[in-house]
Amino acid sequence: EAIPQFESGGRADLVAKETAEIAVLKGYMPAPLSDAEIDALIGEAIAATGAASIKDMGRVMAAVKPKAQGRAELGAVSARIKQKLS
Repeated sequence: EAIPQFESGGRADLVAKETAEIAVLKGYMPAPLSDAEIDALIGEAIAATGAASIKDMGRVMAAVKPKAQGRAELGAVSARIKQKLS
């Protein structure tokens, strides 16, 4: 967010500093889940919970959430679960 402002202000030193900080922080973040990995987690959760309809969405989400949190947008995961159970 700050990088474009520093660039427009001609502050190459601050751009370099922010870029370096981002690179360090990304090294500590868990790798994001791919679409295939998310679908696999959802499939496993549906099988494990015996979910058969949209009424079971809460149980499926409860099973998927601990594995996906911090690695996937949970709103998108919820939408995918809803799609699979509909």
